[in-house]
This record gives sequence, C-alpha cells and structure tokens, in this order.
Amino acid sequence: MFFKFFLSQSNFLFFGLFTAFFASYGQTFFISLFNFQIRESINLTNAEFGLIYSIATIMSSIVLIWYGKLIDKIDLRIYTFFTSFGLAASCIAMFYIDYVPYLIIFVLFGLRFFGQGGLGHASQTSMARYYEKNRGKALSFGSFGQPIGEMVLPILVVLLLSLVGWQLTWLFAGLSILIIFIPLYLFLLKDHKKRHKKFLESQKNNYDKKNFNRSDLFKDLKFYVYLPSYLMPPFIVTGLLFYQVHIANEKSWSLELLAVSYVFYGFLSVVGLVIGGPIVDKFKTRNLIPISLLPMLIGIFLLLISDNQIIIILYMSLMSLSCGLAIPFMGSLWAELYGVLNLGSIRAMLHAIGVFSTALSPYLFGVFIDLNMGINFIFIFCLILISLSTILTYIFRNY
Repeated sequence: MFFKFFLSQSNFLFFGLFTAFFASYGQTFFISLFNFQIRESINLTNAEFGLIYSIATIMSSIVLIWYGKLIDKIDLRIYTFFTSFGLAASCIAMFYIDYVPYLIIFVLFGLRFFGQGGLGHASQTSMARYYEKNRGKALSFGSFGQPIGEMVLPILVVLLLSLVGWQLTWLFAGLSILIIFIPLYLFLLKDHKKRHKKFLESQKNNYDKKNFNRSDLFKDLKFYVYLPSYLMPPFIVTGLLFYQVHIANEKSWSLELLAVSYVFYGFLSVVGLVIGGPIVDKFKTRNLIPISLLPMLIGIFLLLISDNQIIIILYMSLMSLSCGLAIPFMGSLWAELYGVLNLGSIRAMLHAIGVFSTALSPYLFGVFIDLNMGINFIFIFCLILISLSTILTYIFRNY
C-alpha cells in the first residue's frame, strides 16, 4: 500500500524530505555544534549567547506569523525559493561574523526564521495539505529529512571543523543550498501547478468540511489541551541540545561520543516516523497524543540518575523517538481538528508559538547554569513539564 503510494507521489514526497533536511541549518542541534566557537569568537557567556539566541528566535516567530500564511496564497515554488535563498544568505553571513560580530543577532534570526521556521513550515504544511487518506504516511516520509540531517550533519561538522574550521563549514552550508537544494526542489515540483489545481477543486467539492481560521483556534478548548504537548518537544529538545556540550562536559562524555549519539538520535527519529505515520492513518489522533512524550520522559529520567556513557545513547534515542512520533501525530491532529483550507495560516501561528517556546529554553536553561543550579535541576524541571502535559491530554482525550 505504501509502496504504491510512494511510487505515485515520489517527487512530492522527496520535496518534503529534502526541504526538511536543508532546514537543519536553522535547527538548534546544528547551530549548537558551533556554540563554543561562536561564543569564543564574539566573547559571550552561556547566558548572554542564550539570550541573543532567544531574542533572535522570538523575532523569527513573530515574523513567521505573517510570513507563514503566504504559503496559502502564493505558489509553493516561489515561497520555497525566497525561503531557501534567505537561509543560504544567513549561512554565508555566519562565515563573515568575525568581521561584524554585532550582527550576530540578525544572522541567528535568519537561520532560525528561514531554516527552522520557513523551510520547516513548507515541508510540514505541504505534506499535510495535499493528502488526506495517506496524510500520516506523507508527513512521516517528508519528515525523514530532519532525522537524516541529525544523523549525518553532526558527524560531517566534526570532520569539517578539524579540516577547514567552523567559518568555512558555514560557507559550505550556504553554497549547498544554492547549488544543490534550489535546482533539486524546482525539479521535484515541476508538476505542482496541476497538483494544486486538483487540491482547490477538491476543497470546493467538500465545502461542508470544517475549515477553521486563526481566530477560531483561541475560542476552542481543544487548542489549549493539546498545545502544551505540541510545545514540549521543541521547548525541551532545543534547551537540552543547545547545552549538549555543557551536559557532556558535566558527565565527562567526549565530543566524539556526543557526535555518535546523534546517529542514534536521527535513527530513532526515523523509527518514530515509520511507526507514527501508519498509526495515524488507522486511529483517532487524539487518542495517540498522550503516549507520544513517554519515551522522552524515560530518557531524561535516565539522564538524571546516571553518568554512564551508554546513557547518552539511550537518552538521545528515547528523546528522538518522542520527536519522531510527535511529527505525524501533531501534524495530523491540527488538520483533523481544523481542516486544511487555511492550514498554512493555522500552522504558521502554531509554528510561531512553537518557535517562541524554543526561544525561551536556551535563555532559561542558561540562567539555571549560570546560577549554578546544576544540570539535574534542569532535568527535573523538564520531567515535571512533560508529566503535566501528558496528564492533560489523557484526561481530555475524549473531549
């Protein structure tokens, strides 16, 4: 069944995958690999860099509220071009940050806005919008690009850091978008005009279906029930990965071991996607949400109680399993609850809120670290948040 679906839709599915992959340049896991080099280059403390990162991310989330809804109005190819070009320019700008250190907040803004924000939004929205019966499968396959990036890029970065240095690594990242991604996605979307026309016709034929707009979200109790579970993965993962090197140092884990752990992080994300997509297509999504954060809860608990080297593999694996499950679960949930006609606008608002949450955790965790509260305090804080979010969705699962 999936094989037949894949063969008929391979170009568009690969568009979702590659878009998610190149969005990695704006993801926290990628930027955090350069945490020490960037801070040393412009002389910042953990809290100062965390604050700048948070401000840049908040700015990106605010602008995304407006920018993200454009995907409902303009051709997907045009939206993707401007977004990918902006990300490429931001990567190349990081190459020159030594000469203009005061522009770091704008460079980080570009990475977060065009990468995590714009391209991530394009991948998820397009996969959810153009499929209904196979929405879970499409979201899962399109999202494979993220774990592939998480598996491949950290090892590649560690290699390039030793060969060419961190600035040239950023230059290569920017050039890869211009030389590889832009021509590739234009090829993959060559028949998109026909696909979009078919989608618009199907919406006219199903006009009686629910299609909420942004203002409807804030009037709906279900939005507030599921929002905390939606926010937990980006909030917690961003905060922990941003200080992953600090955590590794506290645990006496090597940078090489940390890089290897990202392979497991990426692999278990794939497992979560492979499991989550077909499940979403068979069961009511609201009944699945309460289980999505349980692996992350177990992983962080193991991190709290042990310094053994095997724990970093287990922790990264379980945390990424939750993230992998959350992508098709949450991606399908919003379409299931609020329809697909205004999905770009609704997802832009949700994505902006999610990005805003990722802006808070680096600064908040940085304050915890600078106040010498210890990494165990951070782990306990995360466990409490996950538990409360899970209980909330379980209690109201049949609402």
